[in-house]
Amino acid sequence: MIETLTGFAVVGVAIALGWLLGRIDLLGPHARHVLGRLIFFVLSPFLLFTVLAHADAKMLFSSLLPVSAIAAVTIIAIYTLVARLWWKRPVGETLIGALSAGQVNSNNIGIPLSLYLLGSAAYPAPVVLMQLLVFTPISLTILDAVTSDRVSLRKTLVRTATNPIIIGSILGTLVSVLDITVPPIVMQPAQLIADAAVPVLLISYGISLHGQRVLGAPGHRRDIIVATALKLLAMPLIAWVVAEFVFGLSSPEVLIVVILAALPTAQNVFNYSQRYDIGETISRDTVFLTTLGCLPVLIGIMLLLG
Repeated sequence: MIETLTGFAVVGVAIALGWLLGRIDLLGPHARHVLGRLIFFVLSPFLLFTVLAHADAKMLFSSLLPVSAIAAVTIIAIYTLVARLWWKRPVGETLIGALSAGQVNSNNIGIPLSLYLLGSAAYPAPVVLMQLLVFTPISLTILDAVTSDRVSLRKTLVRTATNPIIIGSILGTLVSVLDITVPPIVMQPAQLIADAAVPVLLISYGISLHGQRVLGAPGHRRDIIVATALKLLAMPLIAWVVAEFVFGLSSPEVLIVVILAALPTAQNVFNYSQRYDIGETISRDTVFLTTLGCLPVLIGIMLLLG
């Protein structure tokens, strides 16, 4: 359990450093915008390429994938129904809230915690694949559509196909599935750039916390609370039910999918909301609350299932 606490401490220090940089205004008033674009267009594509390229193709399409997919889609659907039909939220805000509730931090926190808790960093790979090759194209297409003055199917498809995050994910998956050996002269520079993604993303998130009060924005508190509750409580429970009673997975596999479902909200959701200027309060506060709250949840899961 010390290793788990260490993993959270590493993440916490990077976020705290970002908050301090924002407080002293070291990087200037445009830091959030510049770092957000750097992460979205450069660092994240390299990170996702290297993660998926190094993943075992068999692990990518293992039995963990459908269980994780069912849990995520169920949570996203529940939030969408509540936000659209009951609260009458706009499409963009509903999407950011749904992703905050159902998309897990399988990279920045999932990989190190998987190593610490489960003994292997490969287990989050199916979730990474699902989120990047299914959720991300759909989400970015919708965000492009709701932020464009004129909606054109052709232009939306072109923007989606040329999105650097999607390109990096597809290339990494092809390298893994086709068992392509990438020469070191290509992979090592890519890995160098990829290694900068997580710390810069965490620092950028920390900067965004300066001057903000969690649950301080009126009108969105229930969105954040519901998204947080769905993420930390409902999603692991659904994953356990599906893994145990529908797919009949082994005890170790059940533990893996429940741990993955209990991970906090993906910080990529915050990056998307920042990039498109939609629902930033919802994603920022949900990321914060789920990152803090997932620690006792993960400890409880380990005690019950581990």
